[in-house]
Amino acid sequence: MSETSPAITPTSGAELKRVVWASIVGTALEWYDFFIYGTAAALVFNKLFFPQQEAAAGTLIAFATFGVGFVFRPLGGFLFGHLGDRIGRRSTLVITTLIMGLSTGAIGLLPTYSSIGIAAPILLTLARICQGLGAGAEFGGASTLLAEHAPAERRGYFTSFAQMGVQIGLVMGTVVFLLVGLLPDDAVQTWGWRVPFLVSFLLIAVSLYVRLRVAESPVFESMTRGKRVVKMPIIDALRDYPRNFVVGIGAHICDTALVYLCATFSVSYVTQQLQLPRWVALTGVIAFAVVVIILQPVYGALSDRIGRRPLNLFSVVFTALFAYPFFALLNTGVPVLIWLALIVATALGLAPMIAVQPVFYSELFGARVRYTGFAASREIGAAIAGFSPTIAAALLAASGGQPWLIALFMVVTAVISLVAFLYSKETKEVDITRADVADGGRDLSPRS
Repeated sequence: MSETSPAITPTSGAELKRVVWASIVGTALEWYDFFIYGTAAALVFNKLFFPQQEAAAGTLIAFATFGVGFVFRPLGGFLFGHLGDRIGRRSTLVITTLIMGLSTGAIGLLPTYSSIGIAAPILLTLARICQGLGAGAEFGGASTLLAEHAPAERRGYFTSFAQMGVQIGLVMGTVVFLLVGLLPDDAVQTWGWRVPFLVSFLLIAVSLYVRLRVAESPVFESMTRGKRVVKMPIIDALRDYPRNFVVGIGAHICDTALVYLCATFSVSYVTQQLQLPRWVALTGVIAFAVVVIILQPVYGALSDRIGRRPLNLFSVVFTALFAYPFFALLNTGVPVLIWLALIVATALGLAPMIAVQPVFYSELFGARVRYTGFAASREIGAAIAGFSPTIAAALLAASGGQPWLIALFMVVTAVISLVAFLYSKETKEVDITRADVADGGRDLSPRS
């Protein structure tokens, strides 16, 4: 039995454009939801939901609830990845949109500690758990859908737009908090912080609209017609792709740590440790995110020419080398140098890695378990590195306010991902329409 079904019809140019735009818009709105929690944790949650703690301890606990979302992302990856490989990529993305949007909007309605006491942080944590479940399958689903629609020779370019949507979500969330920060502090603490979360209710409709207009993946439809859909994708993924599953876990550790150290912890560090105005940190986050957005299709297209592996290796090596200069620039307290540190760290460290990520993970697994393998392995890596802001806050406290242990922590995460990328194989020539792909040099036979 042939692994590649002749029934697969190439996606038309018009349909491919719809898939790209749906990926950008849908992913941007969902990750807006996920990112605004991190900004709020750095700026207001330590006072509104954990007021009984001193400032440093309150921030540490707020970042801990931020990290809880990452603990549940693997569960979301397993659960919704299973659905994605069973009922379809697009249908599953609709479900994750509703979960993410409703849980984020609910945060904006929560009473604070002063109103209901300990129940407030408990409810906040529950909402964050729901965010984690939704986020656990969002990126894997959007990337898989794009990869399976894209032409093979430009797969890296087209799938990079999924990551562009993530960064747009970061910009949106940061801009909203920057505007909220223009309000008087009393207004921010009473009602202003709620606005970014309540906006999510409006964004649900937009995200659903764009996602319901795109076609299901032609690869998945071919799998369905050929009766190749498996009952337990996660079991097949772990059994048939053990090497690639481990690679997928390690590959996502460095970029997760880096993006949240830059986008979340740096906001707290600049405002609390360096005692600079909030706008300095938030402007820096917006600046680096815009640069990364611009670079995503550039690096994606480059990966179609030179491969995924060279860009992955370059990005983690640069991140390790720039860790100490990064904090040295932050410590100058000069806004322009702070912005420079954030832009350089992300343009040369983060951007290549995440631009390649959608296509890299899509090529690690065969079509019958792609959504599950992608989402589950990636989100386990995210769970491991998701507590980076919490770890950084603890290291800062342990070192008496000096950031050098945090820089060492950045180096460690880069080394972990470096090992994963060295252990990986180049995947640029993989045929992702196959039910199975080679894993560690072993050819897998098809299963019906």
